Amino acid sequence: MKILFLCPYPIGEAASQRFRFEQYFEHLKNSEIAFTAKSFLSLNAWKVLYKPGHIFRKIGYIILGLIKRFLQLFSLPKYDYVFIHREAAPIGPPIFEWLIAKVFRKKIIYDFDDAIWIPNTSESNSFFSFLKFYSNTKYICKIAYKVSCGNDYLCNFAREFNSNVVYNPTTIDTANHHNKIKTHNANHLVIGWTGSHSTNRYLDDMVNTIKILEEKYTFKFCVISDKNPELSLSSFEFIKWNKESEIDDLLRLDIGIMPLHNDKWANGKCGFKALQYMALGIPALVSPVGVNTKIVDNGINGFICDTENDWLHNLEKLLSNFELLQTLATNTRKKIEDNYSVNSNKENFIKLFQ
Repeated sequence: MKILFLCPYPIGEAASQRFRFEQYFEHLKNSEIAFTAKSFLSLNAWKVLYKPGHIFRKIGYIILGLIKRFLQLFSLPKYDYVFIHREAAPIGPPIFEWLIAKVFRKKIIYDFDDAIWIPNTSESNSFFSFLKFYSNTKYICKIAYKVSCGNDYLCNFAREFNSNVVYNPTTIDTANHHNKIKTHNANHLVIGWTGSHSTNRYLDDMVNTIKILEEKYTFKFCVISDKNPELSLSSFEFIKWNKESEIDDLLRLDIGIMPLHNDKWANGKCGFKALQYMALGIPALVSPVGVNTKIVDNGINGFICDTENDWLHNLEKLLSNFELLQTLATNTRKKIEDNYSVNSNKENFIKLFQ
C-alpha cells in the first residue's frame, strides 16, 4: 500500500499536522505502509505567512504552491490513497480534489480538526480572504472515500455529506514527545495558557479573574504564544513559543487554562491545549465547549468553568489547596494515555486506509 499525504504546511512545523497525522508516520512504517508527504507551502513561505505585509512574496509563494500541486498530480497513479489534511490548496475551488477523485480515481481520506467551513481569515492575510472558498469543505466531504474528523461536532457536519465518517481524535505522543511529568512546587505556582496569535483573544476574558486572584495569592500567569498579548497583569510572564523548547516551557505550568467562547468555530476545536496540559501532569481548566467536556472530568483531572465565577472559584481552589492540585495532577496523564494518545489511537488511524 502507498499513501500520498497532501497538507498545507511544511512537515514538522504546524501543530494541526503534527498531532493529526505526522506522529503516526513511524507506525505506518512499522506496518510496512509506504507513504510520501507533500506540503503546499515551502518552509520559506511558512515563515512569512502570518507576518503582516509581504503581499507580493505571499502571492509568489502561493503561485509556486499551485504549480507544485499540479505537477504532483502526475505521481498519483502509484498511490492507493490520498490523505488530504484541510485542503489541497488554500485558495480557490477544490479543483485538485476533484481531479484526484474524479479523473485519477483515487480514494481520498479527508481530514480536518477545525470548523474550516466557517470564515476565519487572520488579519495578516485578510488580503486573500476573497480567494478562500469555505464551501469547499462540503464538496470535498461529498467526493471523499472517507472523512476523518477530530470531534463529534465535526463528524456530525461531515455526515451531512458523507456516510463514511470516522472519529479520529487529535492525539498526543506520550512516549516520544510529551513524555515528562510536571513536578509541582507549592511555593512557586504558575497558571498558564498556550496558543497562537489567532486565539490570544480568549485571554481577554481572563484578565479580571487573574487581577482578583493577584490580590490574594502569589503566582505567575504565563502565556506561551507566537505573539505577546501584552496583558496588564502584575503576574504576567510571556514566553515566545519555540518548537524545540515546547515541552520544557509547558512544564513551567502548574495549572493550564483553555477559555473559549461558545460559538460554532470554537465547537470545532479539538481540545488540544487541554490534551497537552494533561499529558504532562497539569490539571486543565476549560470552558464547556465542544470536546472539552469529554476530555476533562470535572473535579477529577481538572475543572469545567462556565462562568467567570466558576473560573475564579476553581482557580482559587487550586491556588489555596496544594493537595487538591496534586490529586488532580495524578489523574491527568492516565486519561490521555487511555483515550487521546498515539498508542491508544494508532490502530484507528491505520484503519483509515482500509
